[in-house]
Amino acid sequence: MISQTDLAAMLCSRLCHDMLSPVGALANGLELLADERDPQMRSQVVELLEQSARISTDKLKFFRLAFGAAGGFGEAIPVDEAKAVVNALAGDAKKVEVHWAIAEPSLPKPAVKVMLNLAQIALDSLVRGGTLDIGAERRDGAVEIVARARAERIAFDETIGRALQGDLDESEITSRTAAAYMIAVLADEMAGGLQYKLGDGALVLGAVLPEPEGMIG
Repeated sequence: MISQTDLAAMLCSRLCHDMLSPVGALANGLELLADERDPQMRSQVVELLEQSARISTDKLKFFRLAFGAAGGFGEAIPVDEAKAVVNALAGDAKKVEVHWAIAEPSLPKPAVKVMLNLAQIALDSLVRGGTLDIGAERRDGAVEIVARARAERIAFDETIGRALQGDLDESEITSRTAAAYMIAVLADEMAGGLQYKLGDGALVLGAVLPEPEGMIG
């Protein structure tokens, strides 16, 4: 099994990779703004700077909740907080419509982390837009989660699917598969499981996670 230090390093690499584009755009925009004198061009540059700043903020909020210790040290996280970060990412991605089916006001922190990472994997597969459906419910002492991407074209590397099922060699755990591997480890620690299905214009990602003691009911 890969060490926690190596996994943390790969997750940091994923974060840096995702942040490079919007932060780079900010730097380039500031350089252009310093040299540009035409009012119309300056207005366009400012608009691009605002867009890059928003995308950077949205990504950081997502990663903080999906990978970090956001939400404090409590046992549950409000569902609205998770919805907000996913909706922001989907809005930045363009042409992605998100539907939610969660009646619970809050969910256990591990379940929220799994749900967010499944949502991001599904969102990443919608390279030309589509629909993202996310649902979760408590049933028989467990939290069941599903994230479904639907589109004419689904771009999904099944190495990530094998990572979700804990079926990767150590050499296959990279910055691209680290998030899937992380939630697979988390699910295993909770005596739960993850699964995926690809076909018929849809990618379906699911999880069943027993609730932590003290939160059942």
